[in-house]
Amino acid sequence: MAKNSYTNGNVWQFKGNTATSDAAAVALRKLVFKMFRNYNLNSGKPILAPSPGDPSASPSFLTCPVAEEAVAAAARSGMANSYAPSPGILKARRAVADYLNGELPAKLKEEDVYITGGCNQAIEIVIDSLAGNQVANILLPRPGYPHYDARAVYSCLEIRKYNLLPQKNWEIDLDGLKAAADENTVAMVLINPNNPCGNVYGYDHLNKVADMARKLGIVVISDEVYKHVVYGERPFIPMGIFASIAPVITLGSISKGWVVPGWRIGWMAMNDPNGFLKSTGVIQAIEDCLDLTPQPSLILQEALPDILKKTPKEFFDKKIKAMRHSVEHSCERLKDIPCLFCPMKPESCSYLWVKLDTSMLVNIKNDFEFCMKLVSEESVLLIPGVALGADNWVRISIGTGASVLDEIFDRIKTFYDRHAIRNLPNSIGNRVDETFTEEAYSDMAESSILQADMFMLENRYIPLLMKKIDDINDILSLDGFVWDGEKQKIVEEDEYW
Repeated sequence: MAKNSYTNGNVWQFKGNTATSDAAAVALRKLVFKMFRNYNLNSGKPILAPSPGDPSASPSFLTCPVAEEAVAAAARSGMANSYAPSPGILKARRAVADYLNGELPAKLKEEDVYITGGCNQAIEIVIDSLAGNQVANILLPRPGYPHYDARAVYSCLEIRKYNLLPQKNWEIDLDGLKAAADENTVAMVLINPNNPCGNVYGYDHLNKVADMARKLGIVVISDEVYKHVVYGERPFIPMGIFASIAPVITLGSISKGWVVPGWRIGWMAMNDPNGFLKSTGVIQAIEDCLDLTPQPSLILQEALPDILKKTPKEFFDKKIKAMRHSVEHSCERLKDIPCLFCPMKPESCSYLWVKLDTSMLVNIKNDFEFCMKLVSEESVLLIPGVALGADNWVRISIGTGASVLDEIFDRIKTFYDRHAIRNLPNSIGNRVDETFTEEAYSDMAESSILQADMFMLENRYIPLLMKKIDDINDILSLDGFVWDGEKQKIVEEDEYW
């Protein structure tokens, strides 16, 4: 039989669409399931898979009873058994507009909102709607959420990356953003609060982003799905506040805030007081895409107004308190695993974004190997940074209870102990007393990933080295010990002489 088409004399004219394979290759789900296949069923350890960012299975992160009752009431009402209109039912669109309007100077109307099957479908519709120009490109953050990459690949939209700067609490490299754009750039994606870094952008920075978008003539796609998972000092500020400067398409859902990713209900909101999205045909393209895609569950649409309006503040407060505890507990446990370093304690989301130092490990070359061996040996599934656009980083989901977190970090510690290099160098360079400035970071490293390495040098290795020097001095202060310069180690005085 010929490899493509001949069977019993017949010629088959069909074949699979390789575009789906190309897009799926960068999708997070593809990687997660690939890693699941590396799980050793005979290990005797149940798999701990906190990586997909779904805390809903944890008793510490159950959804609100008000939301559950709203869904049950909608199902019992008999009003949610029919097809829904493509843009979503009016009561749901109005409820989302009211929900988002609190902080916006230019208020949304119900016709500015479209209901989607979760935030992922909103991503797909927006990307498809902007991909009409064959030479168009889109600016995506590095690191970032890979569903944007996957959908851009599928829609034949060229991807260009801009960096997030670890030494500036993961702010956007605005100069790099400008350099990546050209006359064919149509949009930039902003993820705020940020997945995977866990930062929250401030007002001044977002204002600068809007100014840059205006200068470049592009729309800002603002992914705000984690707006209800902010537990740091910096408050969340919606990008729609700056829509008078540049048009903003806000994407959101109840999946993270209400801990119900399986309900698949989200939205797109057109923050466009100047009417640019309408005059350029973007609104029409979005509405046409909605006519081509399945509508989200009418039961969830019927329930959405009550979910958004009636959920008590105490529900979010309790969830935020639990996340703060998870962050503090996880950061403390991370201190026992020297090869992993978190440069910034997260302010939001449900992850630790940690730098991996493979020089401390035997036969582990990169983050992908680290995560594959970890799931095989210890049945713990983490996300390698390469999947999110950053080599030698790891994303650890911490949206779970303390006992599960302890088991996760116990296993990672066991894995580290098994693979650690025992004889680390006595020194790591001669920059011990130097304080790194922003200019020094830029001089020493051109990319944000290299800058992150320098950041880790200052914040991780130099403190460790200073501690080692203090330990040496403590030993030398004792009678009977001296420093042997030839052997480069501390020896007993009798041995030295």
